[in-house]
Amino acid sequence: MRIEFVEIANFRKLRSTRVSFAKDKTVFVGANNSGKTSAMVALRYFLVERERKSFNLNDFTVSHWPAIIAMGTSWETAFATGQPLPDPDWQSVLPALDIWLHVEPNEIHYVQKILPKLDWTGGTLGVRLRFEPKDAAELQKQYLTARDEAKAAYQSAAAVVPASANSAADQATVSLPAITVALWPKDLADFLQRRLNQSFTVKAYILNPDLLADPEHGIAKPQALTPDATALEDDPFNGLIRINEISAQRGFGSETDGFIDDEDQGSVTATGTRKLSAQLRRYYDRHLNPLDYPDAQDLQALQAIEDAQKAFDARLEDGFKAALQEMEQLGYPGVSDPKLSISTRLRPVEGLNHESAVRYVIQMTNGAVVSDLHLPEDSNGLGYQNLISMVFRLMSFRDAWMLVRKAQSKATASGKASQAPLHLVLIEEPEAHLHTQVQQVFIRQAYKILRNHPELGKKTELNTQLIVSTHSSHIAHECEFSSLRYFRRIAAGNNDIPTSCVVNVASTFGPNEETKRFVTRYLKVTHCDLFFADAAVLIEGPAERILTPYFIREHAEFHFLQECYVTWLEIGGSHAHRLKGLIENLALPTLIITDIDAVGTDGKSARPQRAAGQTSRNQTLKSWHPKTDKIDELLDKTEPDKELYDAARQFSVRVAYQCPVQVSFNGTTEEALAYTLEDALVFANINLFNTVNGTGLLKKFKDAVNNSASVAALGIAIGKSLEVGSKAELALDLLELEEGKSLKPPFYIQEGLLWLREQLRKRQKELGLAIPVPAADQKQAA
Repeated sequence: MRIEFVEIANFRKLRSTRVSFAKDKTVFVGANNSGKTSAMVALRYFLVERERKSFNLNDFTVSHWPAIIAMGTSWETAFATGQPLPDPDWQSVLPALDIWLHVEPNEIHYVQKILPKLDWTGGTLGVRLRFEPKDAAELQKQYLTARDEAKAAYQSAAAVVPASANSAADQATVSLPAITVALWPKDLADFLQRRLNQSFTVKAYILNPDLLADPEHGIAKPQALTPDATALEDDPFNGLIRINEISAQRGFGSETDGFIDDEDQGSVTATGTRKLSAQLRRYYDRHLNPLDYPDAQDLQALQAIEDAQKAFDARLEDGFKAALQEMEQLGYPGVSDPKLSISTRLRPVEGLNHESAVRYVIQMTNGAVVSDLHLPEDSNGLGYQNLISMVFRLMSFRDAWMLVRKAQSKATASGKASQAPLHLVLIEEPEAHLHTQVQQVFIRQAYKILRNHPELGKKTELNTQLIVSTHSSHIAHECEFSSLRYFRRIAAGNNDIPTSCVVNVASTFGPNEETKRFVTRYLKVTHCDLFFADAAVLIEGPAERILTPYFIREHAEFHFLQECYVTWLEIGGSHAHRLKGLIENLALPTLIITDIDAVGTDGKSARPQRAAGQTSRNQTLKSWHPKTDKIDELLDKTEPDKELYDAARQFSVRVAYQCPVQVSFNGTTEEALAYTLEDALVFANINLFNTVNGTGLLKKFKDAVNNSASVAALGIAIGKSLEVGSKAELALDLLELEEGKSLKPPFYIQEGLLWLREQLRKRQKELGLAIPVPAADQKQAA
């Protein structure tokens, strides 16, 4: 048995979202404000804390608030005019979590109480957990009563006449200040802010697998409940799923993170303290305490404790004897008063109840003598403390599920001696305070720790599913793509708010196994920042990778891009198109900076020329956009022609390649057709290269500028220089120049970066994250 997927509806940014779960480990990735935390909180509220009244009105998707307010207004209107009250209609706005399980035929005995029909023989089962009114009619009545009282208060205030107005004439001329203070509740949303958890609860419903619909463009289609749907009386997952959680490690070092740790509930446990010593005490109480259901070894330990207690009592009695005798000389205790006696009570767990219960051992070598030094728990680094704390909690979760040691006897005594067939563990942002290498070790080992038991391992009778949300590219890098779930932000439409959908990264490559293999290996050897970025820039080679960020940093018109999370992928035009499926499914605004790669009719590389029958060998331009290989067509493409807009996913991709520019050289202005970044760079900075001092390609470029008679001749001279020079070395040399700050980007790169800037500004506005335009950009625009 396992969770196949969940569908979250009307919860914060997740208005209608399906999240598929891998069989073992699922990792939530995505840019900031993409909905990862919303998904983890939804799982926590519905599964871990459903009885703890954690919901508030802010958990309802904000775009539904106007509908809630309008519903309350319709009640008031009908009530005021004496018409029948409209039936409350909450269906479309209620937060809900649909859990879809895959159940094998031999596991039907686990799920008897949630079977949709008697002839069900295995496959998919669904249960909806919905946060809804306990009694919709009573809630309607309470709201109207509260509104009526508020209106009556306004009317009473308006009827007040100052005592100084003695006559009717005086009263008629008195003007009172207008009452503008807002009384609760001003509308139904305001009413729910205060009364939500008193009036709402989580109820469970059985869903029909036959009505299950696939998402459309990432938007889930949860089935509607029938009007006669009946809520289940009991928790449908009690005894079926055991749930544990490690929440985000915020405020590390505090004794508790605010959740109650209640192992006795069996199916639901949350996080407790982060202190390892406190976790050891709790683990001792549940699994090792010899006072609980003692066996032969426990009796030996208890006998040793009792012997130690008797010896200590005798020593205390002898030590306090003189003091007690001196007290008796004062007349107390008297003949009729009870005598004083000193005794002790040794409890083994108290041995762990101090700051140094957990100590770290450091070996010190002095010649041939090796000695151990001990430091208390809080003397170690936060990262190491956090790592061992999380690992120990995972072991504790596993042992509690598997009823290790004393837990078995306790469960038998309470009638809960069988394990739930599924163990669900939620971990939120485990990377906090962990070094990058440790992050990778943790995510690599976490699932193994949860399965490290003789009855688990690779056996399938009892299953474990681990759900992790992260902002760490290092954790994403360590995971297989089949386990990654990308949370994609969806821009707001008219009168709407931004929402999110979820993409299964493994499905983004399509059926082409060669493409999947290449992209997977490429991202593994580079980085996975792509899954957390606001935009992507695919660049041709190392020179572009060095210089383009430099242009952004040094030119005020691009400074806005420094405030955004842009990921840089160095991948040539012959391979960039292989990322097409991934980029499209992530819906990332993407700028592709590539070379035009002209070849002549003989198939050999050639400088771009018009009307020469040349073609491009750049696969990105040929197969992705603008889908042509004719040089004449590429040279004539306008700005809009270079942008590809995906209306379904609401994002754009733009190509930037060498394009015609007008260059003033030797007293004339003529069209220049660049072949590479380097000659385009020279065409944009002729005055700089005319005077620059340097060696290598810098010197050759200077000589080419000074010795060429025309722009065409200059291009040819630069091309010959590049046959023996290092492009990356040239880029590094340009960074070292004192005149480097005046280095202008080639026109095609400048156009591309300005396009990316506007795309990100537009996207921020659509996502409700718009920020003021920097003064430098305002001046540039002016």
